[in-house]
Amino acid sequence: MTNFNINTAKNLLAFSAGIDSTALFFLLLEKNIPFDIAIVDYNVRTQSKDEVAYAKELAFKYNKKCFVKDVTLTNTSNFEKQARDIRYNFFEEIIESNNYQTLITAHQLNDKLEWFLMQLTKGAGLVELIGLEKETIKNKYIIHRPLLEISKNELKEYLDLNKIKYFIDSSNSDEKIKRNFFRQNFSNELIRNYKNGIKNSFKYLENDINSLNLELKPFYQKELLEIYTNQKDDNLNIKIIDKSLKKRGILLSKAQRDEIIKQKEITISHKINIAITEDYIFISPKSNQTMDKKFKESCRIKKIPKNIRAYLFELEVELKDLFL
Repeated sequence: MTNFNINTAKNLLAFSAGIDSTALFFLLLEKNIPFDIAIVDYNVRTQSKDEVAYAKELAFKYNKKCFVKDVTLTNTSNFEKQARDIRYNFFEEIIESNNYQTLITAHQLNDKLEWFLMQLTKGAGLVELIGLEKETIKNKYIIHRPLLEISKNELKEYLDLNKIKYFIDSSNSDEKIKRNFFRQNFSNELIRNYKNGIKNSFKYLENDINSLNLELKPFYQKELLEIYTNQKDDNLNIKIIDKSLKKRGILLSKAQRDEIIKQKEITISHKINIAITEDYIFISPKSNQTMDKKFKESCRIKKIPKNIRAYLFELEVELKDLFL
């Protein structure tokens, strides 16, 4: 179907037993790409037990490890976000404890268009509209999405042709969930009628992003501290910040982007501090570390933003190494 370009030896597949991840399971087998699987049972559908059993069955048959998390969600008012947070925290725990290098997810073309349409209705720039990328480099692993140019219908046809079992999640038809509303009313029908044009448009947009030639790499980095050069342009600075926060699992809203530009020093999602000075952009985790007077004074002389200082102290950063 496509060239996956997965070259790492230890890979973890985010599995659900649905069309997308089941097709990806067998495509990875065909391409002799090594992987194990992880699945989460949220206990909101009786069918989920059968899906977990199927995951274990496939893992046993094809000699794969199968990691299972059993959880009962308490806050159903924001099910999508809570489920996603639980899922990715679970994946990261497995990755860290088992030294996996790549997390493989089954996002496909319909998902990419859903994201685009949802961001479009909220107000977004070019980087935010594209959203899902083939690869996202995290701090300790890579997220790889090899199916982004393949439609859900193509994956279903592949499974049906090869008589491969899969499950349909009935909750995906609930249009009270925003993503399902866009899926049922817009993205699926657009892909069905204009698939090739949509695929080409995404390629052109991604080329446009690359042609911006943004300096997205920090000139100084230690642990989760990143320092960039101020681009002297609010739009470019926000693109840099947005890219960094995506790696940390945070997606900025338009209101948050506006607030960052307005305040210059701000805490996002109660855990990430951002500071924009005349020459630099600082991004670090929020820290409550108590600093000594000497360090505070050195930071003041160096003109390091107040909300960044505690994390520098926590990391025992030598301020003379910052070249500010």
